[in-house]
Amino acid sequence: MSATTVLRPVAAAAAGGRRALPSPGVITAMIVLAALLIVGVIPGAFTSFDPLQASPASALQAPSAEHLFGTDQLGRDVFARVLYGAQYSLSLGLLATAIGLVGGILLGVVAGYSKGIADRAISRFLDILLAFPEVLLALILITILGPGMSSVIWAVGIGRIPGAARLVRSQVLQARGSSYVSSAVGLGLRRWTVVARHVVPNSLGPVLVNSVLGVGVCIIFGASLSFLGLGAVPPTPEWGLMLSEARQYLSLAPWISIWPGLFITLTVVSVTVTGRWWQQQVVSRRSSL
Repeated sequence: MSATTVLRPVAAAAAGGRRALPSPGVITAMIVLAALLIVGVIPGAFTSFDPLQASPASALQAPSAEHLFGTDQLGRDVFARVLYGAQYSLSLGLLATAIGLVGGILLGVVAGYSKGIADRAISRFLDILLAFPEVLLALILITILGPGMSSVIWAVGIGRIPGAARLVRSQVLQARGSSYVSSAVGLGLRRWTVVARHVVPNSLGPVLVNSVLGVGVCIIFGASLSFLGLGAVPPTPEWGLMLSEARQYLSLAPWISIWPGLFITLTVVSVTVTGRWWQQQVVSRRSSL
């Protein structure tokens, strides 16, 4: 089921002026996302196996009652590694998104509310960064910072800043010309008091929705970098790294790659569907004002 199909009932309800309720597909995505978040916080509550414990005698065992997802080339329990991998992948997605959001808000607010050289300088700087694809920019940063989870988080997060800053700037420009900001200025409030109390809160709706959608993008980027050997380092149970390690065993033990790939897909689809539903709510609410 595609995100467009899932969200069609939502759009129809909004168009009819009624409060849009989540469709079954959106509710399912929310439940899956909530379950993944719980697993990411307390993975040890769902398995007794150590994701790092190797057992060569149990290598490449097919899924069974003892090992639900089978074992990998070192005899490690794939189920345990996938569950602990949720912790790494979700943390990467959330932290990288937070970095992009904070950096984007700071640059976007300064550029959108300032006039003259500050706006032009920040805008040209963002243009330069946007000229590089996010993956290429992340690769450049990892080359400077070195491989590792922290480097991936910073590299992916910094790569999200230009797009977030552009969106924030456009929202701030729109808010700056509104009547409530003019009234606040007329009452004699200080410039940055107006920004903090009126401009920023009324500009963050679309930005936050876009950031939720960006979590899925960050997870894919992080998994891709780990797959290339530039992210998590062995024996970290990270989904992208697990896929990379499973490449040599696709014909012999396909379950090693199936499960981390499936969980990456489930996570990204759930985040995207939930984020697009929220986006539709924000658009409907703004259009009704």
